Amino acid sequence: MNQHPELGMPPPHDTIAAISTPLGEAGIGIVRLSGPQAESIARNLFHPYGDNTKALNSHHLVLGQLIDPAQGEVVDEVLVSLMQAPHSYTREDVIEINCHSGYGVLARILDLVLAHGARLAVPGEFTQRAFLSGRIDLTQAEAVLEVIQARTSASLRVAAQHLAGRLGQEIRDLKDRLTEILSWVEAAIDFGEETPELVCDEVRRELTALEGRLQVLQDSYTQGRLFREGLDVVIAGRPNVGKSSLLNRFLQEERVIVTEIPGTTRDVIEEMVSIQGLPVRLSDTAGLRPAQDRAEELGIQRTQERLARADLIIYLLDLSQPLAPEDELQLNALIGRSVLLVLNKADLVPVLPVETLRSRWPFPILTISALTGQGLHQLTNTIFQTATGNGLSRQGQIVTQARHRQNLVACLKFIKQGQTILSTGQPLELLALDLQEAVRQLAEILGEEIGDDVLDRIFAQFCLGK
Repeated sequence: MNQHPELGMPPPHDTIAAISTPLGEAGIGIVRLSGPQAESIARNLFHPYGDNTKALNSHHLVLGQLIDPAQGEVVDEVLVSLMQAPHSYTREDVIEINCHSGYGVLARILDLVLAHGARLAVPGEFTQRAFLSGRIDLTQAEAVLEVIQARTSASLRVAAQHLAGRLGQEIRDLKDRLTEILSWVEAAIDFGEETPELVCDEVRRELTALEGRLQVLQDSYTQGRLFREGLDVVIAGRPNVGKSSLLNRFLQEERVIVTEIPGTTRDVIEEMVSIQGLPVRLSDTAGLRPAQDRAEELGIQRTQERLARADLIIYLLDLSQPLAPEDELQLNALIGRSVLLVLNKADLVPVLPVETLRSRWPFPILTISALTGQGLHQLTNTIFQTATGNGLSRQGQIVTQARHRQNLVACLKFIKQGQTILSTGQPLELLALDLQEAVRQLAEILGEEIGDDVLDRIFAQFCLGK
């Protein structure tokens, strides 16, 4: 098969097709086509009701039957829409066949479409074509996946802004300004000794202003990562301190079996929750104690592995029991980590010496009852504040992709090198080289200058049909 020269992907002049909705029993499923043969394939298979001459006008939904021409058999009653180029997602002719969802129906329609000349799309190929056609930049292409994967309203708000092109426009504005500054430097090089010192002063001032804007964007990744990936919170502690009960309380359902038998939880159980708009991945873990058997040993090993990766640890103690040696060892090992020391079973008579805990360990201490819900509101507020500081940002653009942050870090590095060149009186040719590299880093975020391997990695994350 011929490969696209830029991406190592199939050439975009053929017609692709895929199921665009998740497989499963549901009301509606969609088979999507894009390319020069999309309309003719649809006309061969689709028989509209009523006046055929008015069928398949662009941007209209048409009701009819999808028929297998070889057998004359009706496959399903469908709604078909045609979006003619360039007014479509890919800027090619696009057909969407809306049918009843179910593996049998969707697979049959897709097979017919492929038999009539379409090729099965690779993951992300529809969005890739939208990018290659110039309809969207690379930040918008990545935002398609962000919107699909958004788990909270706050995450969706950020992803929707990216999809609308606001982050891309911010990067484009910075790149254009940097390009203009570069043109001043190149003009100064051309004029040689006639170059006024005022030009260098103006370049220095403009670069300082750009540094500030770029630094704000780079710093926003700390919060942006939470929007995209979620806060990784691990609930840990000895057996029977209420870890599973706390997870159930967060979820407001009996997700995890709770018994009075120590060691009931043998593996890590993960669930996503939203805390004030922040996606949080909560992990219930095996109780920390000397293992009683091989299965418990493996569970405790996984607990320690999850603790090592956690953004925040909720270490649970039983307020009705004295402090155990295992707790002391574990809390000492967690010094320097982000930990909330949570005292559970506030509904029972307290035995645990709280003041001793305050004097020995530097962790915030909260008191709750997983059984009654007492203190849970304060706990969720503390989790949110610990993760976000002053709260979720509602102003400006937020960087959510590690790739973007890496480019911003590199861009800032080249600008700072340029500032050093200016302040030490080195040749302006060196400054021009650094500014060219800084511009290239921003162009890479937008996808204007980017390697094939990076593009392949980005679009490989997509599902079929996207």
